[in-house]
Amino acid sequence: MGAPSKEPSKPLVKLANRLFDTERDRADFMQALLHPPVFAPTILWTQPKPPEFSWEVLPPLPWQPAFVDRLAHTVRPGQHPLHDKGYFYCLDFSSVFAVSALLSIPEAIESVIDLCAAPGGKSLFTWVALKPKRLLCNEVVRKRVRILISNLKRCGAMDAIVLNQDPAVLVEQTPNCAQLVLVDAPCSGQSLLAKGQAVPGCFHKVTLNRNANRQKRILANAAQLVQSSGYLLYSTCTYAPEENEQVCAWFLKKFPQFVPVPMSPLSLHQSPLTELPCYRLWPHTDLGAGAFMMLLKRQDRDEVQPVNEVFLTQHQLVLYAETR
Repeated sequence: MGAPSKEPSKPLVKLANRLFDTERDRADFMQALLHPPVFAPTILWTQPKPPEFSWEVLPPLPWQPAFVDRLAHTVRPGQHPLHDKGYFYCLDFSSVFAVSALLSIPEAIESVIDLCAAPGGKSLFTWVALKPKRLLCNEVVRKRVRILISNLKRCGAMDAIVLNQDPAVLVEQTPNCAQLVLVDAPCSGQSLLAKGQAVPGCFHKVTLNRNANRQKRILANAAQLVQSSGYLLYSTCTYAPEENEQVCAWFLKKFPQFVPVPMSPLSLHQSPLTELPCYRLWPHTDLGAGAFMMLLKRQDRDEVQPVNEVFLTQHQLVLYAETR
């Protein structure tokens, strides 16, 4: 006898009905969460690709950066010696989608703060793509700092500055100091279901409201770290509109000095739930478990504040010492 079929729960059916207009999309979405597909392994090259590299690489998407490869399903990149040598970082392709918005920024970016940096994939993407002179990688949860530092060190980002601070402390100590702030916000993690992981309570209203309120608090602090003419990238790995489009609408009302940035290369991924230029990757596209993203630019004029070097010196975590 085969394994018993899984039936969608009422909360999942309700969410699918909110997200999609067609029965086919609803069914495909629920199928991806109930019977997770096997996604192609994805690697972010943090060092030049060796000429002898011979893995089977899948055709790139039009917006996919050259330093990212999707590999054949049979490849196990994490087991290759190049992984331990720091040549690449393994990540879900959804993460590549979420941070690919940075490729649309026309200006040179010299200063970046990744407010929710662990485990480090988006920090490393930014480090490779934009080559900023200063990269601050902040992680509030202390137990997650170790893996963040380990990944930065392994992949060679030794010039990154790692912090373990509440965003409100950063605003107090060094406001308006970054040309780019990344907020890959803590969320209900509904996309983990598409990876075969259990996420109890991820559809519950209490969970959604708690996460949305936390996301708003982080974004409110992030807004105060962005310089004039700077950028703010907001992303999550969940599907609920309460944590995505509705948070973005709240932010734009609360901080009218920011305007959303349309990204024509991602037009096919425009969220159907809003007219704002928000972008989604769905789990039933067979690309990744799912992601939401919106890029914003600050348009008002304000004095750029110097970075509080004393604060950074006193609070940065030494890469070598933290990973011994």
